[in-house]
Amino acid sequence: MAANKPYPDNTAENTTPPKFRPPDAVDLLVADHLAAGKIFKQYEKLAKKDAPAGQRKALADKVCGMLTVHTTIEEEIFYPAARAAGIGAAMMDEAYIEHASANELIVQIMLAKPTDDYFDAKVKVLGDYIEHHVMEEHTEMFPKCRRSKMDLIALRGQLSAKKTQLEKAEQPKGDKPGLLERLIGSPPGRLPERAACP
Repeated sequence: MAANKPYPDNTAENTTPPKFRPPDAVDLLVADHLAAGKIFKQYEKLAKKDAPAGQRKALADKVCGMLTVHTTIEEEIFYPAARAAGIGAAMMDEAYIEHASANELIVQIMLAKPTDDYFDAKVKVLGDYIEHHVMEEHTEMFPKCRRSKMDLIALRGQLSAKKTQLEKAEQPKGDKPGLLERLIGSPPGRLPERAACP
């Protein structure tokens, strides 16, 4: 009698190590997570050294901008595709709510001065939120997506194109709102329009 595979839907395509398969959507999202984690560690070192306010603010704004782009591409492209592929509704709902909480803190940080009370604490708490969220995506959501019928290669192209578009649009031009303005437009405690659960 043949041994049962732990995951009957495992195939060569969804279990092949990254160096033997083309980069996919999960790889792109993981790279974003690693880049944000690195910046949070740099910020922590600056805060411990009581580095100049300008340096801390620049790094905080950088990671907030990266996270705003990242959460947007996940909410507009990746999460709907995961939901359509049958990834658990409860897991997807939780991811949206975690993004909404992080976005509220991102707005507070981006509007604050590094000399304001609790500035460093807010950046630290944001880093903790993101670390928790990333751990859940890496250990629960992404493996399920890899075992699903999602076309993660095509999805990477969509994510990459949207990410490039958003990075160019980070600064408001004319009457087009920038990313921060789009986040601020959502009342506290409510999901931004782009994050509304389907």
